[in-house]
Amino acid sequence: MVSSNSDLIKQLPGFMGQAELEVTMAQLWGGRFTRETDKLVYNFNASISFDKKFYKQDIEGSIAHVVMLEKQGILTKEEKDAIVKGLTGIREDVESGVLQITEEYEDIHSFVEANLIERIGEAGKKLHTGRSRNDQVALDMRLYIRTEVLTVDELLKELLETLLRLMEENMETYMPGFTHLQKAQPVTLAHHIGAYFEMFKRDRLRLQDIYGRMNYCPLGAGALAGTTYPLDRYYTASLLGFEAPTLNSMDSVSDRDYVIEFLSALSTIMMHLSRFCEEIIIWNSNEYRFVEIDDAYATGSSIMPQKKNPDIAELIRGKTGRVYGALISILTTMKGIPLAYNKDMQEDKELTFDAIDTVKGCLALFEGMVRTMKFNPSVMEKSAAMGFTNATDAADYLVSKGVAFRDAHSIIGKLVLYCIDKNCSIDDLTIEELKEISSVFEEDVYEKISLKTCVEKRLTLGAPGPEVMRKVIQKEKEYLTADWYHEMKIPAEL
Repeated sequence: MVSSNSDLIKQLPGFMGQAELEVTMAQLWGGRFTRETDKLVYNFNASISFDKKFYKQDIEGSIAHVVMLEKQGILTKEEKDAIVKGLTGIREDVESGVLQITEEYEDIHSFVEANLIERIGEAGKKLHTGRSRNDQVALDMRLYIRTEVLTVDELLKELLETLLRLMEENMETYMPGFTHLQKAQPVTLAHHIGAYFEMFKRDRLRLQDIYGRMNYCPLGAGALAGTTYPLDRYYTASLLGFEAPTLNSMDSVSDRDYVIEFLSALSTIMMHLSRFCEEIIIWNSNEYRFVEIDDAYATGSSIMPQKKNPDIAELIRGKTGRVYGALISILTTMKGIPLAYNKDMQEDKELTFDAIDTVKGCLALFEGMVRTMKFNPSVMEKSAAMGFTNATDAADYLVSKGVAFRDAHSIIGKLVLYCIDKNCSIDDLTIEELKEISSVFEEDVYEKISLKTCVEKRLTLGAPGPEVMRKVIQKEKEYLTADWYHEMKIPAEL
């Protein structure tokens, strides 16, 4: 039972639970205030528990900022050198575990600045010259998202390489193609997997678009209206590998379009993964047996010893909703925010970080699952035959013999009913049985409606025929040899 408002506050997501601790609240403001912030308010307001994730980006941005300040004569070379050395030391100590990012600090910015001042003294107090936390956090978030865009892109590329290998290996693995989850026409496994290849390729194109649109530097925008200091924003942008500085200071500190776009792209990636997982789950069932998932990517039952559950595929399918939730959350947060920065925007981080980590984990696991699972070509081919996937081709055969298509459609419908009664495929019928339904049938029908023929004669671009599939695979290989981000101005670590 909740006994007080304090208890309710402690239960809020993101609350650090430090109200009882007597800690010194490290923050970058307070001169105007005459009373100390209530501990509960401080903890509810603080973001250190999650924005510590981009300490590297915060330090990288700070180093670029002071290098620019020295270039502009705002800091001396000695001050710049001391600050850069101090910041580099903080980064190294955090990475080695010597320095811990603790919750006595309000946010990552106060952590870095407080430790810098402690290490180098008065010069550290000049770090924040010509800067606000508003443009600072906008920069940190852009740098973080920019890196994660590249990481997700690389994982997608690895998945595409695996899918392309499977396509090459299964050019003659015949299977039913489906509409409405009903067997429709014969295709190859290569062609089916190729559909997902196109989906994930589009996902990479979306990431490329996002990277280009977000690659502008907000640092120098100040709180919302720029600064009176003679900053060289173009120089800062170039140091950090941005295309250029942003052009409106109010938009610079309040823009989170790139977060929304990235979460939208991540949601689309998860949707594609979920669709593929759904098919793998179906194919893995005893009713289909198209595929067997490797033991490393499956689990058993605590009570039913025969079970081999496709848990990874199911979890990826389930975690899709988790990523969707992050997108809807930030859209809802941003919809009512007036210009410029508002504290609501602090909510852009936790769920975004979680969504990114979720997608990266799902991509890595999915690639491993697909790479190791075994297909059953004979089962797939039999399923295509017993599903009458060559019925359309049988109708086309009659049309080639002079039968009107509508009449041919009716004849083949009757033929399918006859096969269902006999529990056989069209190919299993004797020529005598075929002629009983239509005298037009001749011995050449068997070759004309074989799965191999049905697939091979489909040679339009995008079809499953092997001739055109080889051309498509070659195009995909050429696509994978080039990485779009190699053309970007990504700087070495400052």
